[in-house]
Amino acid sequence: MREIDVDSWSRREHFETFRSFHNPHFTMCADVDVTALMSAVRQGGVSVTAVIVYVLARAANDIPEFRQRIRDDSVIEHVRVHPSTTILVDDGLFSFCSLDYDDDFAVFAAHVEERIAHVKEHPTLAELPGRDDLLYMTAIPWVSFTSFSHPIMALPADSIPRFAWGKFHDNGNRLQMPLSVQGHHALIDGLHIARFYDRVNAYLQDPESLLGGP
Repeated sequence: MREIDVDSWSRREHFETFRSFHNPHFTMCADVDVTALMSAVRQGGVSVTAVIVYVLARAANDIPEFRQRIRDDSVIEHVRVHPSTTILVDDGLFSFCSLDYDDDFAVFAAHVEERIAHVKEHPTLAELPGRDDLLYMTAIPWVSFTSFSHPIMALPADSIPRFAWGKFHDNGNRLQMPLSVQGHHALIDGLHIARFYDRVNAYLQDPESLLGGP
């Protein structure tokens, strides 16, 4: 982790402007092509949830702005950030499930399986105290949505990026998935989210290499 020198930061004016907004978060939503990925998932017998969470976490870790966080008047940049996703449990409720990201998909997938089993036995909505090296994620597999927004804690400033994906849908002979990305505008602009989508799409089109290792 490193602290960014805000005084000499090229983004200083944007940071100071948007951090003062009452609602500084903005969201983009776009379809991504999961045709090749789902073919590889079926052949490999791996968890769809583990694969999607891995792809999003790997793409986010590729982009420095998705690893930056606001702490009071400071900005820090993590070396690595980790997904924290929702898991469906009994009675139609959900639980938070924090995961340790690893570049090696096989290592990550084994960890996901273990953590999900644990969380289903011990569901919780308790936040991880003192941690902001996270990426909040959720799945809405019942709806192929075209927009999405997440609840945000107003104080203290919450600068953790948020992601949501929805029901797959056919578009001609292609299988697509809606993907929403939400970020704090003091740290993230539309350009950075566009770069994130580019990384996601690149990974989705080469699933054999992606699932085979880092």
